[in-house]
Amino acid sequence: MIDAVTIEVLRNKVAGLTDEMHYHFYRSGYSTIIRESRDFSCVILDRDGRLITAPPMFFHGTVYRHFCARVLELYGDTMRPGDVFVSNHPYEAGLPHVSDMGFVAPIFAGERLIGFSGSIAHKADIGGTMPGSTSATATEIFHEGLLLPPVRIRAGGAPCLDIDRLILANSRQPELVAGDIGAQVAATCMGVARMEQLAERFGADIVCEAFAAILTGATDELAAAIAALPEGAARAEGFMDSDGVEIDRMIRMAVNVTVKGGRVLFDFSDSDEQARGPINLRPSMVEACCFYSLIGCLGPDIHFNDGCRDVVDFRYAPGTITNATAPAPVSSYQMANLKLVDVILQALSHFRPERAVANAGSSGALGINWGKGARPGQSSLQYEILGSAYGGGHGHDGASCTATHLSNLHVTPIEILESEFPVRVSAFELIPDSGGAGEFRGGLSFRRAYEMLSDGMVIRRYDRAKCPPQGIKGGKPGRASRFVIKAGTVEERETPASGRFDLRAGDRFFLESAGGGGYGDPVGRDRKRVERDIAEGYVTPETAKRDYGAA
Repeated sequence: MIDAVTIEVLRNKVAGLTDEMHYHFYRSGYSTIIRESRDFSCVILDRDGRLITAPPMFFHGTVYRHFCARVLELYGDTMRPGDVFVSNHPYEAGLPHVSDMGFVAPIFAGERLIGFSGSIAHKADIGGTMPGSTSATATEIFHEGLLLPPVRIRAGGAPCLDIDRLILANSRQPELVAGDIGAQVAATCMGVARMEQLAERFGADIVCEAFAAILTGATDELAAAIAALPEGAARAEGFMDSDGVEIDRMIRMAVNVTVKGGRVLFDFSDSDEQARGPINLRPSMVEACCFYSLIGCLGPDIHFNDGCRDVVDFRYAPGTITNATAPAPVSSYQMANLKLVDVILQALSHFRPERAVANAGSSGALGINWGKGARPGQSSLQYEILGSAYGGGHGHDGASCTATHLSNLHVTPIEILESEFPVRVSAFELIPDSGGAGEFRGGLSFRRAYEMLSDGMVIRRYDRAKCPPQGIKGGKPGRASRFVIKAGTVEERETPASGRFDLRAGDRFFLESAGGGGYGDPVGRDRKRVERDIAEGYVTPETAKRDYGAA
């Protein structure tokens, strides 16, 4: 029987190893997506493909089980040391969208399979109808790029050059993609090498027993927390602006949560039918939203791994926004994830009202294809991931100008953008009065303004322009998002949150993320907090008088 000390030693060895993998990948990446935004994850899994410790990019954590299950089904009898498998397929392998490429490599102790090392990372371009692949207006998954079912990309340590050539032949940014793939494979193989060393030091039996104990511990921990909840059911729903294609159709997401017999059931059967545009979700993403929200409801000290699956159930209807059927497009999945998190948190607040939180401002992406106008020696594709703000909660204001929920991504620094791309960033600032008023105020959103120094195609993917983040318990909504092109001219116009726009050198545009919703009646806000908000410029005196009754 393995002892508790050894279990904790190996848990922390695995957590430290994934941090090491993450660091080396980040330092080796070629694209700004990797080395600035850090849109990737690295993990260690057991021999059944079950996650041992959660990555910082939380929503990737639920994907690996689906990916590894398919790899084991296809290659379980033929895997050998030095193999690496790749896929980006949302339907066959559960990847978030086509631009996210996953790699898993088996870990052996002698001839015995003891686990997998894995990684998932966004690629600069993998084909499809739009530069950057992540189209805001795709109507089928084939518009979003080359699809790779799980296949070997390294066999016994040797590169499968045909697969490499196939991937790069379908990319508009082959140098960036090749560099990032090389870094990703190296980080994945680092996980294999370090785990082999641990197996040699502790013994393969001890490592496998520790993995099983870590998974069981997470099951027991989550089960105990669920058992402390009152039994019952709760329902919530929310809307997205549109799917990016049918602009006038808002998309409804709904969940019924049932707590009974020490288990939680998340039922999404009542959500809208799948969309024409690319905001559809696969179950691997819905699972991430559920576990994230559940842990947020129960408490931040709960360990997440795939052992948590043993006390949580999911129910879907086929062909719906939360369980799309191929070939529905999925490239704007993260906007849908973040709306779904708001909905799930609202339902879970029925069971623990003191953990309730108002809607957050979502996340979005901005891409500019510079084409022939790109700077010499630099990429022609600028890609940024931009956050927003959290909603207020019991006892605290929402955080401002940050990545919200699930992702933990970083904004690309202005200095990097202006040194690598023909663009000037003329403003990056908090927007006063953008946080929803409340006893606890929503976080402030930001404005980011750009000047085109060359002709380019701008692709924007975002939400919350028509359906701003809602407040709760009497709190007011956060400010809606905005995207304005040809700013400062007679042709200035506000556009839908998502779309494609051809702009010329000298054109200016700006984006404003959505502010977080407020929590509680604004009249109940502490006067000192209101005074500080005014002093800091977060709230204008006029708004303070209107919303808070402040003189």
